[in-house]
Amino acid sequence: MSMSTGGGGRSNVKAEPNVTPMIDVMLVLLIIFMLVIPAINAGFVAQPPMGQNLRPHPEEDDDQVLGIDVNGEYYLNKKHIRQSDLAPELNRIYTARTVDKVLFIKADKNLDYGKVVDAMDIAAHNLVTVTAMITDQRPGTMSVVAEDRLGLGGKK
Repeated sequence: MSMSTGGGGRSNVKAEPNVTPMIDVMLVLLIIFMLVIPAINAGFVAQPPMGQNLRPHPEEDDDQVLGIDVNGEYYLNKKHIRQSDLAPELNRIYTARTVDKVLFIKADKNLDYGKVVDAMDIAAHNLVTVTAMITDQRPGTMSVVAEDRLGLGGKK
């Protein structure tokens, strides 16, 4: 039994790569990144404790906000940061500042308070002079202190 290669005496072997598996992998990676990136940019989810006599504090562009989610993960200005990187980053930020060395902390209400104390300790050892806690106004209530309502159009 003989077999013909169809080329006279020479075989025509073409060395072309099969790109189909590579394209499949690239499409899967594209879909994964399309799903993951919006979740990363959204920041973190934390339900801060509720209070009643709260002053309104609009966040300004240069405010530094340290968020701590229910799992104890840190987010500096809505960007995830490892605990080991927090101290050097705070030191870098507050070394450049001459005034307003305030760090706002927004922690989940179900978080163990020890995690908040750890964050405050890290901040205190890295040039933060004032640590302020962010809470939300209890729904359906308003501060009973007249000066606190001034920013909301309240009356004295």
